[in-house]
Amino acid sequence: MPGKKKSENYQIYIKQIEALSKIANLITSGLYLEELLRLVVNVTAEIMNSKISSLMLLDPDKKELVIRATQSISDAYNKKPNVKLGEGIAGIVARDNKPLCVLDVKEDSRYLNRDIAKKEGLCSLASVPLTVKGRVIGVLNCYTSKKHVFTKPELNVLTALANQAAVAIENAELGLRARSAEEALTTRKLIERAKDIFSQEANILPSEAYRLMQKQSMDSRKTMREIAEAIILTKDLKKSQ
Repeated sequence: MPGKKKSENYQIYIKQIEALSKIANLITSGLYLEELLRLVVNVTAEIMNSKISSLMLLDPDKKELVIRATQSISDAYNKKPNVKLGEGIAGIVARDNKPLCVLDVKEDSRYLNRDIAKKEGLCSLASVPLTVKGRVIGVLNCYTSKKHVFTKPELNVLTALANQAAVAIENAELGLRARSAEEALTTRKLIERAKDIFSQEANILPSEAYRLMQKQSMDSRKTMREIAEAIILTKDLKKSQ
C-alpha cells in the first residue's frame, strides 16, 4: 500500500528532525556533562529504535574509550572494560574516524565482548565517531536485538546525531573547565586572604601561617578552602561584635 508506506516514511522523517532538533538544543543548554550524555543516548535509542544505545568518550592520555552513558539497565554491559584505541569495533571506529556496521556482533571476531552480547541478546551494531573539527572525542553505538542492515539514511541520521552531540559535549567540557578554573582562582584568593589574616592575628610569618593551615587541613581532613573560609568567618564575626 503505497499511501501507507509514504505516511510511515513521513512520520519517521518528522521523528528524525525532532531528534536532531533536541540534540541541537543541547549545544547551548548549559547542562552538566553527565546529564547531557544521558539525554544523547536516550534520544538516540528512541530515534533508532535500538535495544541499547551507548556513548563512549576517548581518554586521550590512556588512548582508551570509556562508556560514559547508556540507557541499558544491564550491569554486565554498563561495566564493560575500557576499549583501547584501534581494538574492537568502537576502537576501530575511533582510530579511523569512520562509521562501522556489524550484522551480528556475536559472530564478528573483532567484537571484544561476544559473551555479553549473547547474554544481553545484542545482534546488529552501528558505531559512529563523535568528532569536533575532525578530532575524534568518542563513539556513539546503536545495537538492535535482531539482525538489521543499517540503511544509508539511518547511518546519515546517526552520524548527524553524533556530530551534534560531539559539539554539545565539547561545549559542556569547555564550560566545566572554565568553572573549574574560576573555582580554583576563587579558592587561591580565599587561602591568600586567610593566610594574611592568620599571620596578623597570630603575629607570625605568612609562610608559617600557611604551614599551620596545611597542618590543620590534614589533621581535620578538611580542604584548605574550608580552613580558609573558617578563618575569614571568624575574623568577620569579631568585626561585627
